[in-house]
Amino acid sequence: MVKNKNPVEYWKPDAARMQASQMYRFMQAAGVNNYTELHQWSIDEPAQFWSQLFSFFNLKYTGDLQPAFRDTNFKEYTWFPDIKLNFAENLLRHNDPDKVALNFVHESGLKKQISYQELGQQTAKLASFIKATLGEGDVLAAFMPHIPETVVSMLATTSLGGIFTSTSCDFGAEGVIDRLSQSKPKVLVAVSGYEYNGKYFDCMDKIKKIADNLPMLEKIIIVDFLNKNPDLDEIDNAILWDDALTQHEGSTLSFKKVRFDSPVYILYSSGTSGKPKCIVHSAGGTLIQHVKELGLHCDLTDNKNIFFFTTCGWMMWNWLTSSLALGATITIYEGSPAYPSMSHFIKIIDREKINIFGTSPKYLKALEDSNEDITSDYSTLETILSTGAPLLNEQYDFIYQKIKKDVQLSSIAGGTDIVSCFVLGNPMLPVNRGEIQCLGLGMNVSCFDDEGKDQLNQEGELVCKQSFPSRPICFLNDETGERIKNAYFSQFPGAWCQGDYISITDRKTVIIHGRSDTTLNPGGVRIGTAEIYRQTEPLHYIDDSLCVGRTKDGDVELILFVMMKDNESLDDNKIKEIKSTIRQKTTPRHVPVEVYQVNGIPYTRSGKKMELPVTRILANKTITNLEAVANPECLKEYEQYQV
Repeated sequence: MVKNKNPVEYWKPDAARMQASQMYRFMQAAGVNNYTELHQWSIDEPAQFWSQLFSFFNLKYTGDLQPAFRDTNFKEYTWFPDIKLNFAENLLRHNDPDKVALNFVHESGLKKQISYQELGQQTAKLASFIKATLGEGDVLAAFMPHIPETVVSMLATTSLGGIFTSTSCDFGAEGVIDRLSQSKPKVLVAVSGYEYNGKYFDCMDKIKKIADNLPMLEKIIIVDFLNKNPDLDEIDNAILWDDALTQHEGSTLSFKKVRFDSPVYILYSSGTSGKPKCIVHSAGGTLIQHVKELGLHCDLTDNKNIFFFTTCGWMMWNWLTSSLALGATITIYEGSPAYPSMSHFIKIIDREKINIFGTSPKYLKALEDSNEDITSDYSTLETILSTGAPLLNEQYDFIYQKIKKDVQLSSIAGGTDIVSCFVLGNPMLPVNRGEIQCLGLGMNVSCFDDEGKDQLNQEGELVCKQSFPSRPICFLNDETGERIKNAYFSQFPGAWCQGDYISITDRKTVIIHGRSDTTLNPGGVRIGTAEIYRQTEPLHYIDDSLCVGRTKDGDVELILFVMMKDNESLDDNKIKEIKSTIRQKTTPRHVPVEVYQVNGIPYTRSGKKMELPVTRILANKTITNLEAVANPECLKEYEQYQV
């Protein structure tokens, strides 16, 4: 049973804010009275719901919205089979010379603004340069930081009906090759170098190695982001970005319309147990899902500024960039969130007049632990989004007690698999401590027990019982569909199983307990790792923690690893307090058998804890893809704890 029957209500919209929201207007158009009814209508009448989004957001398409889908089975739904659209056209339709589309901020203080009209002009130039090489269904890959040229690369590619894929430039060459050797790009856009935490990182050797291992590449465009004048002589078919665009001054935009379910993005799984899976997403599904989430659930409009810290190797980059479809301003940031100080983002929020700020529990914890002065105006800040891991209860306290009382805190959760969310925020509903506000519109989400039955106020699997437009088209190199079936449909046939361990309360709010594949099973009882982190990480001497299962004598024992704060060390008294805290606030089954101090906790490059590699190490299994780990050097230490 979930212990959150009477949660603290930290925020509730007043009538004026609620009635001014796009969610409220959409609800009125649907002819229902509250969000519960609106969500029920969206899953009872999916054809009406998804079709109505086109007119509500004035999306561009040709053809007939009916039928909205051809109903075969979950993974073979065909959505909007009789329409065509262009992804880039819908992101560039606000062709305004006076409206800022991209507000670029670099850690060094460098700043640049690009209007919607300028963004369209740059897109036209790049599209003209690549169109002889890249057509409908062809792939352009970006090995780039989060800068305007990355957005232009995506828009140019998709304007031609092509497929865009990206990796973060902090990946090693092998990690990039593992991904791009599968997606087979014809064009590569790559940055010659970037700065992070005040240090310059040259990328030219990596680019050469990548190019040498991708024989399908026909063009390589080098972005000299920091004016280092890179030498291109050793890279075949390479040209500088500025030179490529200069060749096509005066180009005009044209848009290749494609089927709703034509591919637009290839995203990648983390790949901790082998080569990353290549997940293909559709143009129409991505567009309609993103405008729903950003426009309704986040209440993003054309007079707002959204700032979400992300890299180009995380799905949040794709999600954030779709804000252009709503005419909003995107503040894109490149660099370290902690440079020159942890409170740097707080200054950006005020200086750039941010309305919606997106972050992660990891950043919020680091900000709180820094004890830096975060006193600020926050007058424009309406909403804080958080994703990447479950928010701790104490992080709700921190935001509402130290940052701003009148702010909507929206924890959101979904995945690369759907390039969107299952559960997220709502400008019409209250924010309760420790809970995600609601189930996403059009997402028939349930919490299943082991027998596949719906349950409330109990822990179980997050499933979606009905198809949705942003479900992936396919995995690359999965001609039979067997891999995608095994990934999502094998546990509960007919329902999408996301792999998250959750509870849905009788208020229809959501609590996430961790990933199912890292759920611990001591004595056959399922325990989500987030349940343990919620107890350990508020302890004043713990900086970070990781809990995994270690098989011994036919059962699973819980092993807790902790990183201590400066000048702290783990001793018997602290171990006793840690175990006592976990026992008192959860159950005796949650108490770890052993607690060990370590110097590092492994994370993905998008800031998510990685329990699986440590679980594999403790089981004497090999980790085959260290490129997925942001800090692989920390893993060696865990080998001493093998049975």
